[in-house]
Formats: sequence, structure tokens, C-alpha cells
Amino acid sequence: MGMRIFEKLPSLTRKQKKITLITGGIFLLLLISGLTIALSVRTRMLDEAMKKVENTLRERYHTDFNVQEYSFTGLATVTFRDIEVIPQQRDTLAKIERMAVSVRLFPLLFGDVKIGNLALRNADVTLLKRDSISNYDFLFRKQSKDTTVSVEKDVETNYAALIDGVIKQVFFKIPRNMELENFQLSYQDDSVHQRIRLPEAVMDGGDFETSLLLNDHDAQWNLSGRVNPDKQQLRVEVSSEEKNVELPFLRRKFGLTVSFDKIMFDLAQVKRVTKDSLTLAGKWSFDNLRVKHRRLSEDEVILPEAIGEGQLNIGKTAIEVDPASKIRVKEFEFQPYVKFIPKPDKVVSLSVHTGKFEAQKLFDAIPQGLFETLDGIQVEGKIAYDLDFSVNFAEPDSLAFDSKMDDQELKITSWGKADISQLNTAFTYKAYEDTVLMREIVVGTQNPKFTPLGQVASILKKTVLNTEDPYFYQHKGFEEEAFKLSIATNIKERAFKRGASTISMQLVKNVFLNRNKTLMRKFEEILLVWLMEGSGQVSKDRMFEVYLNVIEWGKNVYGIQEASSYYFGKTPAQLNIGESLYLSSIIPRPKTGLSSFDYTGHLKPWVQRHFNTYGYIMNKLGQLQDEHVPETYGFYGVVLEPGLRPPRPKGLIDTAFREIDPEQEAIMQEMERDEARRKSLLEKLFGKEDVEREE
Repeated sequence: MGMRIFEKLPSLTRKQKKITLITGGIFLLLLISGLTIALSVRTRMLDEAMKKVENTLRERYHTDFNVQEYSFTGLATVTFRDIEVIPQQRDTLAKIERMAVSVRLFPLLFGDVKIGNLALRNADVTLLKRDSISNYDFLFRKQSKDTTVSVEKDVETNYAALIDGVIKQVFFKIPRNMELENFQLSYQDDSVHQRIRLPEAVMDGGDFETSLLLNDHDAQWNLSGRVNPDKQQLRVEVSSEEKNVELPFLRRKFGLTVSFDKIMFDLAQVKRVTKDSLTLAGKWSFDNLRVKHRRLSEDEVILPEAIGEGQLNIGKTAIEVDPASKIRVKEFEFQPYVKFIPKPDKVVSLSVHTGKFEAQKLFDAIPQGLFETLDGIQVEGKIAYDLDFSVNFAEPDSLAFDSKMDDQELKITSWGKADISQLNTAFTYKAYEDTVLMREIVVGTQNPKFTPLGQVASILKKTVLNTEDPYFYQHKGFEEEAFKLSIATNIKERAFKRGASTISMQLVKNVFLNRNKTLMRKFEEILLVWLMEGSGQVSKDRMFEVYLNVIEWGKNVYGIQEASSYYFGKTPAQLNIGESLYLSSIIPRPKTGLSSFDYTGHLKPWVQRHFNTYGYIMNKLGQLQDEHVPETYGFYGVVLEPGLRPPRPKGLIDTAFREIDPEQEAIMQEMERDEARRKSLLEKLFGKEDVEREE
């Protein structure tokens, strides 16, 4: 055949034909020899790779990696049989009967190891924990950092490069085609045993569809989607076969319950501008998401639907949600902007600018039952909200916080369960201690203990306003400086130590909300205060009047009438400056009020700081000109009713009794934290230089 071809080439001489034939033969011989050598070398390289894996797992992770048989079963396919992963002195972590994996040859020429096909049969991964010993803790064992290569240090601080590397590694390991048969993942400890099984999973050219079974048939989730490893695109849709099926593990591990009808995630584009700039674009959505956690809400939070789309911008030192990104819940849509700088100082920035929108869309988007007091509310008009927030965790006092609501057009046509307008009439207040109903109190003239605002001593009103909410008559429910101070204090304390409640917020919390200390209840409080203040249906005087008549002043002591009679045997109109300053001091901690007194009925020395601070403030503001003000703002003139005084301790003289006991010390520590608020208030009122001079 070869000679016939050459005969058809008259331009070649006989000698040239002979040379060509010899050259072709030599090339063919070299190719066969090369393939023979390559096949021989690849087997040796596979043996070396397996030994390296075995040694690494044994030396670094104290884990044995056993494979009964492995070999090449194609040009680029390796088949493993009877694989076992056994942590030393632990139970078996994984057993795989058969696994075949192939590497794509073309990308390999450029140094990229990309998986082409994967077949897995009868794979069982078992996570076991008995007491504090598990067979998977080696997976989370910290390794010593390798500092030999300086370039690696730079990559660790370059978030764009770091995340880009992770994305590439993940997609390189995703096969184009895959066949899974009987894959099982189980978790077992002393009290729980859960198992997730994939009976069969097939990926064909990137398209995949499979089902996850919980404990065989307790629950089923269906997965479908498409993955393109070359373009690094991934779309996954997970749907529950039955409604309200709880995801496993979360309740016991985190006290969290989660269920959903459908969740979708779509990574549409990975864009690399430079090595220091990476953009991830895509969208997500969910249907009928149900979440419950005691810190979130006492009741289950149900979110019928939500859609988000946009992009995540990742730079060398920062990560941000692009300002053009959108989140839509029903017909309410907004564009959040979030920026996070982890190092060298942790900095978080957040902004929301909604533009004008129909206010009813916001309330329609609130899941039914999430904020029970708002169910059924109807409003008219357009509103707009703008928020700009930024904090450096190393310098929390310098945080920026600017919140503005444009609600001039807002009109409430029908209240929900919480009818704010009822504050203008007599109503029944239910006094709770935690979740226990103490008693019901009529807030109105029908109750002989009700005290109209005009019958409360002016000095009491001044002291309460200065200690609880100095700008009550100026703000619309929220005091921005108090929010800033609260956030800064909590960051420095690394715990929730200070709130930012105004009198408006305390009033709404007492009258309309339960005592559950959850995140959702706080949001509900904020919304109700905004509506109450924005509606203008209740005057500030009426709010203050109701507040003074319902707040707690001691154990089962409610309202200023009961408080003034209980502590001093007086009416609210008869209170003097010392008694008023004392009563204002116990509002944050009413049940500890009696601990401020010694057996003589006089105040203990550590209470005097409160008198000095707020007496000074009222004096500087000119609020004491029409008041009788004795020395030390009446501190030594405060005398507790005889029946409430503690007995004189045996063997102790007066000065000894005035020493601070553990209960007083706890109160004083809390009062010390009030120092930041006191100083901030003084500086705002009188200027920093004046305050420093006074101190």
C-alpha cells in the first residue's frame, strides 16, 4: 500500500522515495518506543504518587491509606479497588469498592490537572464521634506554616489571588462526566445517627441530576443543574420532595432548624481583570424558606420567596458586594452595598439607598407572622431610606453612622394588631416579669393610681428625661448618637453590653411587645417606633405620660404613683430633687433599687456619682432655676420609708456597713459602663473643653 502511494508521486525520485520510507519507519519506531517508555514511566510515576500519598497521610495526619489494587485501565484512566481510609487508633473513615478517574490530556500539556471522567461505586464515608474522640478530627488539624517561599505570604494576603486559586482547584476537580452508584455519608455520636445516601448520580457533559435520601426514606431532596468546569460556571437547584422537611444535623449542632421548598444558586461568570481583581457574578433564590433559632425569633420565620442577583468584587485587601446588586422580596427591591477589609484592621462598611418606593411594598414583603403586631397594616404614600455605616474595629469610637428616612408622604390608613392610636385613650396594660404576667393595670383616669403628666413634679420629669432620653422632645423615636455609642461600646466589650433605647422605644416595648430577647423582636420594636413617631397620632406629652405610668420601679412596683408612695410615702407631685434623682437612677435596674440604701434609710456613698453627674447637667442647662436645690443635689436628704430599710448588721459600725458588698459591686460595674454615655452626653451638650475643665 505504501509503495502504491509513492508511485502516485512522480515528482519524487526513487532515492527520495526510499529516504522518505526509511524516515517514516524510523518515526513510527520512535513513536512506538516512546509510547512503550511512557507507559512504563507512567506506571512507575503512579506507584511513586501512591507512596507519597500514603506517607503524607501517615506522617502528617496519622492516617492509613490502603488500596487493594490500582492500575491504568486506559490511556489516562486510573482504576482503584477496595480503598480504605483509617485514622490510626480510630474507626474507619471511608471505604470505596471501586473508583475510576481520568485526567484530560490537552489541559495537562499546559500544566493543568483537570478531571475528565469519574466513576464511583459503593462508597461509604462514616463520621464517628464517641465522647470527645472522633475519626475525622485530623481533617481540621492545623499544619505548621511554610515560610520558606516569600511569594506564598503575598498570596495569603491577596484575597483575589487566594479565592481565585480555590475556585480553579474546585472546578479542575469537577469532572465533565460522572457516574455514582450507591454513595453514602453518615454521622454518628452518642445521641444521634443520621445518614445521607445517593442511590445514583449521573453527570453527562456537565448536566447532572440526582436525589439525596435521608436515612433511606425519611426525606428526599432532588438536585439538578449544570456545571462547565472550563468556563467555571455552576448552576444548582435543590428542591424538597415534601414540604417543611428539616435539614439534618443543624438543630442538634447549632439549635437551628431550616427547611425550604426550593433553593437555587447560579454562578454565571468568574471575571479576572488582574491578579489583584476578581469578580463573581450570579444570582440566587429560594421558595418557602423556614428558619427558627431562639436568638432570631421565638416563632418560626417564614420567607415565601426572595431573589438576589449581582456580583461580588474581590480585591487584594477587600471584598465587597457590588452596589448594582439587587435583592427582591415580593415587590420590594433594594440595593445593598457591603465592603469588608479583614486586615490590617478589620473594617466593615454598609450602605442602603432605596430611592422612593411605595411604602406598602415594604410591609407586604414582611413574612406573615414574623412581626405579629404589624400583620394587616395598611399604608399610603412613598418613602425612601438611606443608610451609611462604617466601622474600624480597631477604632470603634470613630465609626460613621448616618440613617435617614424620608417618610413625609407616609400615611397609615389602618393599624395592624398593635393599634398605636389606642395610646390616646384608656387601655389595659399587662405587666410582665420575663414571660410571667404579674397583673393588669388600667392606664387612664379610671385607675386611681394613674397620674396625669401635669401632676408629676417637674423635677422628676427633668431627671428622667436627662437620664433616659435627653432629646426625647427633639428626635423622632431614635437618637443617632446613642446608636453610635451603643455600637462602639459593644465592639469594645466584645459582647452586648449597651442598648440605645429611647423613651419611645421603651414605651413600645412595654406596651405592645413580648419580653422575648430576640433579634426579630428588636427589629419589630424599631418598626413600631418609626410608625408611631412618623404618624404623629400620639403627642410626645402623651407618650411620656404613659411611659411614667407603666414602667417598673421595683419588684411589682409599676408607675410613678406606686413608686413615690412605695419608697417615700409621697405623691408624684411632692417629690424633691434628691428623690427624683434616686428614682431616675433605678430605671435601668429597678429590682435592685433597695440595695442603694443602708439600714438608716439613707443612700450609700456610691450612689452619689449619679447625683453629681445629672445634677451638674441640669444645672448647666438652666433647668434648676425654678427648683429648690439643696447642697449635693439633695443626696443626703433622701430617706427611705422605715418599713423597707434593711436591719442593722450585727457587729458592724456605720462606716463598716457602708462598704461595698458583692451585689453593690455588680451594680457599680454596670454604672461604670454608663460613664461613656455620660461623657458623650456632656461633650455633646457643653463641648469637649468644658467637660475636661469640669473633670
